[in-house]
Amino acid sequence: MRYIEPHAHMVSRVTDDYERLVMAGCRAVCEPAFWAGFDRSSPQGFYDYFKQLTEYEPRRAAKYHLPHYCWLCINPKEAEDPGFAREVMQLIPEFLAAENVLGIGEIGLNKNTRNELAILEEHIDLAVQHEQLILVHTPHLEDKLKGTRLILSALQNNPRIRPECVIIDHVEEHTVREVLDAGFWAGITLYPISKCTPERAADILEIHGRERLWANSACDWGPSDPLAVPRLALELRARGFSEQDLDDFLFANPCRFLRQCEKFRVES
Repeated sequence: MRYIEPHAHMVSRVTDDYERLVMAGCRAVCEPAFWAGFDRSSPQGFYDYFKQLTEYEPRRAAKYHLPHYCWLCINPKEAEDPGFAREVMQLIPEFLAAENVLGIGEIGLNKNTRNELAILEEHIDLAVQHEQLILVHTPHLEDKLKGTRLILSALQNNPRIRPECVIIDHVEEHTVREVLDAGFWAGITLYPISKCTPERAADILEIHGRERLWANSACDWGPSDPLAVPRLALELRARGFSEQDLDDFLFANPCRFLRQCEKFRVES
């Protein structure tokens, strides 16, 4: 089996996880900017983090012949202070030319606050100005539906947004249809606690089909599994999905979206 891991926070993982990904059939890993496990105290901390995403992590992955790509932003979890967030955002254009940067992300909402929404809208403007793909984080648990609708509204209110260039991640049973009906891509995150299990993800695929959907592990600092996507493949096989179905969903679909960025190059 071959697959793309389109959303994994590898800075929080040990080097052995890169080896495990490759052994499981991973052909590329994509890392959105995220919370560091603690709130950073200065823009310089983000500058160093962006250097880590664009320089150090690609070298760590290359030891296992695994292409590493990334996204840049200030995550919504740290966007409650707009002044601080704007200082960080001013750093981003310097890094957009890096050979492994795919776009702006993971932007979005955490607690659905007014400040988070303002920074989301400014991130969207930044992405549009620089013609970047966008990856969006939706809130957890009971705030997810409200947050998803706020995000959809913010995107649709920007007349320069092309829905096919935006993926809205962490969809669940009650949000996936609204995202797809609005013309955006949707990401199913496989997480042991707050998002989808492989069984729930398989249910979503059986109900909604595979068009404009991908699956990812979003493995990070908390309880998570960098091999969640191969575990989903096991569940799909048990339900009668063919190897071609798996290849279309787990490899071809992420490639269709990510190849809209000319930097994304993965051998078939």
